[in-house]
Amino acid sequence: MQILVCIKQVPDMESKFKVNADGTWYEGTDLAWRMNEYDEYAVEQAVQLKEQVGAADVTVLSIGPERVKEALKKALAMGADRAVQLIDDFAYQKDPFQIASVIAAFAREKKFDLIFTGMQSQDRGSGQVGVLIAEMLSIPSITTIVDFSFSEGQIVAKRELEGGIKSIVKTKVPALVTCQLGLNTPRYPTLPNIMKAKRKELLSISISELLKVEGKQETAKMYFPEKKGGGLVLEGDVGDLADQLIKILDEKIGVLAR
Repeated sequence: MQILVCIKQVPDMESKFKVNADGTWYEGTDLAWRMNEYDEYAVEQAVQLKEQVGAADVTVLSIGPERVKEALKKALAMGADRAVQLIDDFAYQKDPFQIASVIAAFAREKKFDLIFTGMQSQDRGSGQVGVLIAEMLSIPSITTIVDFSFSEGQIVAKRELEGGIKSIVKTKVPALVTCQLGLNTPRYPTLPNIMKAKRKELLSISISELLKVEGKQETAKMYFPEKKGGGLVLEGDVGDLADQLIKILDEKIGVLAR
């Protein structure tokens, strides 16, 4: 069984962000980097499936500059068999359609049985890449899964929907699933597994070999929201609150209580 896991390296969300000089993305220097949280669930589920079926091979893939190798090495230490870096120092300028196109181009000839991705990335948060990959490969996808099982070539997954509703979805492989918080608890790489990961294959490929499409979207501007004044808390009985509110609105816009 051939399994692919797509991961992204993102800044730690506790980092202090600055908008870059172009005003289109955040400045990458002086940030702490980590594997995207949702992708950790994807790696863990792939490794669990490998342990379940035995005869399985897990490839983990990431697009980005040299630093993404650290996230790939963590995935190898978690139990993936090999890693692939698609080299791109300007991955942040690629829209979800381009990113998905590159991954689909890599995966198409490999004929993976199952592809795991995170539900979304913590920095861009588009939630589009996984389903776009599936569409480009003409395979079914199941999104935002919080439970996963596999037997005799069939996936049974539980999806989390809005309003606390959950649904059960079944499909045959090949397929793609996107992973949500609550699916599992990602394992912590042990020292022996970290040492083993150093001997595993980590292949680097230029993204130019796979990128054949133009972008569909372009980031025009990125900026921090303007700071707003503090709110006003009203206290008292309902009748008094109504009178206070009318008085405030009258002072602000001068059209009420006339």
